[in-house]
Amino acid sequence: MVCIRCKMVLKDELTKLGLHYTVVELGEVEVVENISVQQHDQLKAGLLKWGLELMDDKKSVLIQKIKNVIVELVHYSEEPLTINFSEFLSSKLNHDYTYLSNLFSEVQGITIEKFIITHKIERVKELLVYNELNLTQIAALLHYSSVAHLSTQFKKTTGLTPSHFKQLKEKRRSMLDDV
Repeated sequence: MVCIRCKMVLKDELTKLGLHYTVVELGEVEVVENISVQQHDQLKAGLLKWGLELMDDKKSVLIQKIKNVIVELVHYSEEPLTINFSEFLSSKLNHDYTYLSNLFSEVQGITIEKFIITHKIERVKELLVYNELNLTQIAALLHYSSVAHLSTQFKKTTGLTPSHFKQLKEKRRSMLDDV
């Protein structure tokens, strides 16, 4: 789960089944009582109607937790890390970074670093479209060492420079205004 709406759907589905929860966080739920097989199946079906998936195996849950930490960090946190990311992730999930990294790469087919870069570039695109911050401010917000580093990573990932991407969005918007 990545958004507030997902949490609301989950809480609603748990309530419908008469289940009481203590924690509903991104990718994690703590339920007070034991869940019967029937409740489990009903919860799974209820979530599926909303396009959400109930994860049962520990590796999938751990991978989702890795993704959630990254999404939280890239999309919702403005505070810079005071330690390197591998230490941060290890301490957050109580696992050795090498284990987390190998598991993530094995199951997802990409490295954690590539996943982070992909999310950072998506965040850059979002901020460019909103047009509220300039590239220097975006680089600072996403903790890039420089605008040049952000631009290089953006071009390598998207095939476009940030300014060309912004021009395409503005051109598309003006074309839609003519309709």
